[in-house]
Amino acid sequence: MTDLSNAGHFGLNGLTASVAAAKIESGEITSERLVIDCLERIKTRDPKIYAWAFIDPNLALKQARDLDKTPRLSPLHGIPVGVKDVFDTLEMPTAHGFRPYQGKLWGEDSACVSALRDAGLVIMGKTVTTEFACPQPIGTKNPHDFARTASVSSSGSGAAVADFMVTLANGTQTGGSVIGPAASNGVYGFKASLNGIDRAGFRHCKQSIDTIGLFARSIDDLILMRSVNVDKPVHALLDNGDQPRIGIVRTAAWEKAEECTKSAIALAIELLGDAGARISDVDLPDRFVEIVDDFAVINAWEGSRALDQEIKSHFSDFNEHNRERVEFARGLKLADYQNSTASLNAARAQIDEIASGYDLFITPSLPGEAPIGILEIRNAVFNRLWTQMYMPAVNLPLFEGPHAMPVNIQLVGRQHFDGEVLALAHWVDSRLRERLGEIPASV
Repeated sequence: MTDLSNAGHFGLNGLTASVAAAKIESGEITSERLVIDCLERIKTRDPKIYAWAFIDPNLALKQARDLDKTPRLSPLHGIPVGVKDVFDTLEMPTAHGFRPYQGKLWGEDSACVSALRDAGLVIMGKTVTTEFACPQPIGTKNPHDFARTASVSSSGSGAAVADFMVTLANGTQTGGSVIGPAASNGVYGFKASLNGIDRAGFRHCKQSIDTIGLFARSIDDLILMRSVNVDKPVHALLDNGDQPRIGIVRTAAWEKAEECTKSAIALAIELLGDAGARISDVDLPDRFVEIVDDFAVINAWEGSRALDQEIKSHFSDFNEHNRERVEFARGLKLADYQNSTASLNAARAQIDEIASGYDLFITPSLPGEAPIGILEIRNAVFNRLWTQMYMPAVNLPLFEGPHAMPVNIQLVGRQHFDGEVLALAHWVDSRLRERLGEIPASV
């Protein structure tokens, strides 16, 4: 992949969050100095990439200076974080990617923002989102190749972390909008269980399918960021004597996977088997293909209700995707929504039973490399199922494809086991790094 360390200002902004936090704690660096380097990178690179919807350098620096004078509030004290522009922030506007809301201040923090602020992180600014987090890109470019997409609704977060503009960021996922941007941009990504990270104050949230996620440049950073989000200690990591049970789930979409992705999965399976993991294939029943239509019903029904006020006052300002979703919802009856809800609930019970025999599933994150075209949509065929099933998922960016773009694998676990899944992901990431040698490995 492109060596992005040579693409612009590269100082303390090149550190991972866990390394930078340790240096702040020891007094080797300050939060202010770290934020200055991030701002310098943003100034030179973001006009080309468009990862940020709002940045106030003075506000970011004031937070950092204040935190440098404050006793440590968490293991990530003083670390800068980007907030997806669907979450309210007290002193920053939240536009939701929607033209009529540009510059609008809502005057409060969403719960996930409060958690970061209370943990002493610097709220750097708002990262670009698509309109109300829909899957219609708006032009954020992939830092590795400006001709390619940075993916869909959390594209700003994924691109900002990948390009060393910020150390951490958050996002949301309805279909594949955390794992997709993490994979497209080649960073670590984590999608929580449905309520694995507090969704209170997440405006326009579709309550039965929208999930919060995180972006970082190391698995250790994801683990720490999730810990401060939920105010719980880090789950115990596995040691070399553990033998996790890993199921290979190719899904019915396997034929859509590019050869580089199939090669990455095959190589990961071989190396994890050598490391002691117990590997077996998992074939899912047809039900898990059929529920795609149920997801469309839930998405349209709940999305239209979440946007009720905007539909009444700003419908003509919606993009094509959101107008079509509203029109589809207008043709639905309550019984359609109830039937689809029952179908998904039954599938969740079944997948939980299947997953109870494994510690992790391994599956593709995306079909392959990010496609050419900054407005291209990469279908979430390998993500949507896990979002529907409320299962936590982790993106590992360990490979690169024939065009020197990121190729990734996805790890998925049982809902409500978020801490355990991240601990298992740490084991997988460590074992693969030991055996692959140079990262990213070509496939």
